Amino acid sequence: MASTTPIDKPPAPPVALKRAGTKSGRAGDKVFLGLSKGSGILLLVLMASIAVFLTYRASLAVSRNEGNFFTTFDWNPAGDPPVFGIAVLLFGTIVSSVIAMAIAVPVAVGIALFISHYAPRKLAAPLAYVVDLLAAVPSIVYGIWGALVLVPYLEGPNLWLDQFFGWTYLFEKTEVGVARSLFTVGILLAIMILPIVTSVSREVFLQVPRMNEEAALALGATRWEVIRLSVLPFGRSGVISASMLGLGRALGETMAVATVLSPSFIISGHLLNPGGGTFAQNIAAKFDEANEFGRDALIASGLVLFVLTLLVNGAARLIIARRKEYSGANA
Repeated sequence: MASTTPIDKPPAPPVALKRAGTKSGRAGDKVFLGLSKGSGILLLVLMASIAVFLTYRASLAVSRNEGNFFTTFDWNPAGDPPVFGIAVLLFGTIVSSVIAMAIAVPVAVGIALFISHYAPRKLAAPLAYVVDLLAAVPSIVYGIWGALVLVPYLEGPNLWLDQFFGWTYLFEKTEVGVARSLFTVGILLAIMILPIVTSVSREVFLQVPRMNEEAALALGATRWEVIRLSVLPFGRSGVISASMLGLGRALGETMAVATVLSPSFIISGHLLNPGGGTFAQNIAAKFDEANEFGRDALIASGLVLFVLTLLVNGAARLIIARRKEYSGANA
């Protein structure tokens, strides 16, 4: 009869220690779960409180408004009767943000790709540090720089755009004046959101599985083909998220826009003409001099900006959810 050799097994932990560790782990899990759930509920309560406050104060103003809140090209809540509308503010906010995104996102993605996949390590680290440092510059500093440097500098490029691209109507300059226009605001906002979009996109590109890139290189792909077939599809969702973060700052930027823009309640498709306005700039410029009803009117415009920001973030979440195969969650 064949003999069997018993297999050595590790000694079992003492019962007392095992029970103590289990109880401690369960208690820690319950505390962490409670804190996480409480934080989420607190955030929802804060958002709901802000929405209720804005809606209540906005309803007080809109109910006494003699003009159409969405189509009136004027802002005079102190008049008799009060007349105000957000048509110019909505147009200026959207146009300046679109210009900023159109300029900043391609440049930011290019810088992020250069830092993560092209630049030598000795150059990539300092360059990444400088980009991150730009994100910490206060808005008022950008505004002062824009008013003293960017506005005078853009007078020449504006004339060039008017001369060669004035036929597009958008770049036709029909009014004489300094470059305090929505186009200048869009360029300034693009500079301001560039570090945010670049930093987030760079971190996403660095998370691309090395195996994917090596497999593409082994098949004979060039560096650009590796980026186009492996890096960009993997990081698409992250780039969208980074762009939405930048767009959120562009929509709500206040001091820089107020410093650069020459406000007027006129909607013009000529982007180089001075004038226009945004929600945040109008609130910052008129809040101190407004009476109680005027502040309610400004809060009403703030409610529209609040809803616009929520819609933008909701649209971003839908885009990311539709392309979740690129988010890297299953990598």
